[in-house]
Amino acid sequence: MAGKQAAKLPRKRYERELLRLQTELVRLQEWVRTEGARLVVVFEGRDAAGKGGTIQRVTEHLNPRVARIAALPKPTERQRTQWYFQRYVEHLPAGGEIVLFDRSWYNRAGVERVMGFCTQEEYRLFLRQCPIFERMLVEDGILLRKYWFSVSDAEQQDRFRRRLEDPLRRWKLSPMDLESITRWEAYSRAKDEMMVHTDIPEAPWYVVESDDKRRARLNMIAHLLDSVPYHDVPPPVLELPERPPSTGYQRPPRDLQTYVPDHAAGL
Repeated sequence: MAGKQAAKLPRKRYERELLRLQTELVRLQEWVRTEGARLVVVFEGRDAAGKGGTIQRVTEHLNPRVARIAALPKPTERQRTQWYFQRYVEHLPAGGEIVLFDRSWYNRAGVERVMGFCTQEEYRLFLRQCPIFERMLVEDGILLRKYWFSVSDAEQQDRFRRRLEDPLRRWKLSPMDLESITRWEAYSRAKDEMMVHTDIPEAPWYVVESDDKRRARLNMIAHLLDSVPYHDVPPPVLELPERPPSTGYQRPPRDLQTYVPDHAAGL
């Protein structure tokens, strides 16, 4: 798809394939849980590139006790004095868990680098340590997948505009997001340099073309499933028991409890 504008995927075809892939994600989840595997998925990309929507579709039918999202706020003053990767280590999975990082330690190579939130020395140290850090994760048995969502400047601008006009999505916009419009080339250069240093054989970057959100979601999920050597885990055999006969229990009068008003009745 690189350099080409594919036709937008029809909704019905998208929804049919998404459901099939989500069913496979449930199977992947059960394999992770049963085998005690540890899966880390990193979602990176420009603002409004479609990371959040994809994460939502990935986790939609998964067990939140198995698959969780790590979307860290800005570091506290105490965290600023720690080793940079330390607060991310706290969110790594234990056996039988999946963690999806909605932005990750790569903040240092992106927004912190471009906006001047870190020093040049801190940035260079990150570029040296990041490959070592990720090799340590992989050597310890963690399945690490890194996805970069690539969106064009015109599509990003259009998405920002729609967010600005939509009260349900207005919260997604911040002054930092709008600042990224005027620093498009700076972010591009930062991304290119980041890729040079951190696209390593043990933990390669996978680029997701995301001007079409539907295609991006399907492509990313399908790739994730293909990249993990999971297999179907037979579910336990369950039988619905017969309800036992009543022993005389009587429900208290309804007027002793406070009920939610029937808002739906007025629709």
